Amino acid sequence: MRALGPADLHAHSAISDGTETPAELVAAASGAGLATVALTDHDSTAGWAEAAHAARANDIVLIPGMELSTRRAWSSVHLLAYLFDPDDEGLRAETDRIRVDRLSRAERMVERIGHDYALTWDDVLAQTSPGSTIGRPHIADALVARGHVRDRGEAFQSILHWRAGYFQPHYAPDPLEGVRLVRAAGGVPVLAHPAVSSERVMPDGEMRELVDAGLFGLEVRHRDNSEAGKRLLLAYADRYGLEITGSSDYHGTGKPNRLGENTTSAEVVERLIGSATGSAPIIP
Repeated sequence: MRALGPADLHAHSAISDGTETPAELVAAASGAGLATVALTDHDSTAGWAEAAHAARANDIVLIPGMELSTRRAWSSVHLLAYLFDPDDEGLRAETDRIRVDRLSRAERMVERIGHDYALTWDDVLAQTSPGSTIGRPHIADALVARGHVRDRGEAFQSILHWRAGYFQPHYAPDPLEGVRLVRAAGGVPVLAHPAVSSERVMPDGEMRELVDAGLFGLEVRHRDNSEAGKRLLLAYADRYGLEITGSSDYHGTGKPNRLGENTTSAEVVERLIGSATGSAPIIP
């Protein structure tokens, strides 16, 4: 049987907020010694075809996926969705709505920022690729290009921080609806980096609702999860029989995260594939 691990199940291309094309990302994953990589652009499957071609050319297994935006009260909750049907009407309608509101939100933020800094919508568009899901990282890149900040990190810690007064929310469904949509599309849902602080870990009652709706696993091994948060996640995984994944959340040069810095075992990848009915992995 083809080796499925080590696997990196969270990586972004320029279709969302990464800096490499889907093909370049897949080639980089192969070069990093990974057996499997998942393409998980924000709210988009536009990179799947290119990534699939690159997976065959680079002899690496590809798990087509997406990072679905959801929201719990005022907190953003990201849901990794794997091997769903990209033509499912329910999920597609929701991601279309999210992307449209992301675009409107980005335009509103740029208008606000433009009152205090030299920044235009054209500056932001210059930082995107055709078909990109435009978001705050592209605004950050535009601020860097204009010389207002040194890098994305500084942009998010200053001008793009919610305390600066320019932040605008965008539409997203609640996590429970997100899990239901992914499962209805034949996909496999995993909560992305759900413990950036122990205080933000989902409470037990809400976690149980996600499990009952079909949650497959928790992305425990992620550089942004706190140590206390990881312990809570491991307890949830043990209590509810959830799978544990590890990923880089790679963005090319857009973040310091490196491919393969955290990985998922071949056994978990095999169970993930077995849980999906929407689409199939690319196995050269």
